Amino acid sequence: MLVNTEIKDRIAYVEMQNADHLNCLSEEMCQELMEALEEAYDKECVGVVIKAQTRRGVWSAGHDIHELPLDGTDPLSFDVPMEKLLRAVQDLPIPVIACVSGTVWGGACDLCLSCDMIVSSKDATFAITPAKIGLPYNASGILHFINQLGMNKAREMFFLASPITAEDALNVGLINRVAEPDELEQELEDHFLAPLRRNSVLSISAIKRQFRILARASTVISAENFERINSYRAQVFGGEDYKEGINSFLEKRPPQYKGKASDLD
Repeated sequence: MLVNTEIKDRIAYVEMQNADHLNCLSEEMCQELMEALEEAYDKECVGVVIKAQTRRGVWSAGHDIHELPLDGTDPLSFDVPMEKLLRAVQDLPIPVIACVSGTVWGGACDLCLSCDMIVSSKDATFAITPAKIGLPYNASGILHFINQLGMNKAREMFFLASPITAEDALNVGLINRVAEPDELEQELEDHFLAPLRRNSVLSISAIKRQFRILARASTVISAENFERINSYRAQVFGGEDYKEGINSFLEKRPPQYKGKASDLD
């Protein structure tokens, strides 16, 4: 079991427990997280908290690089486990709160943004890192960051792939609250969970569904532009830089990228 779920006082505490592998969002991890979300809803919880056991200060290292395909298949297609998990978090009819203590990388950063609220320790950092491994992120993920952070901060995070601090994340609206590491659990309880238990879960559920529908309605793109996006992405994950990025990561060496911006038609 990579995930442990404990239900207390109508809150489901879902904890990733694969710290030896930095809680990578492998197919198995994603599946267990989705099952935990379903269990929380089935047992009529009023909220879900996603937590993680940490090692080397890492909350989650994001997508499991070992599972990325090298055969020209889209690594972030609609039906891959991580994408299903992100949608499951967004579509769950009760609030999901990410409680972060440590560094958050890549797809795990998108997982946090998919949650309805985020509380983090003061020493947490957040980074979205597809450019480090030559991975072309998908349109839904990029739009998610734009909607949450605004265009300029989203560009900074994607183009630079550098971690931002919890304070910076708070200032740009990526997270909701920051606490000292030894006060994180109390902040979670006092500011998020106690009010949730007092409020109408039926009302909250209706409001969350409205947020989701309205967010989707504001991001409609034309069929032509959608095809253009897919064309750009296919040229990247079908090219040599993408393979080089994955291989260099697995071989623990700096990547030697040779692609040029003019290579995209």
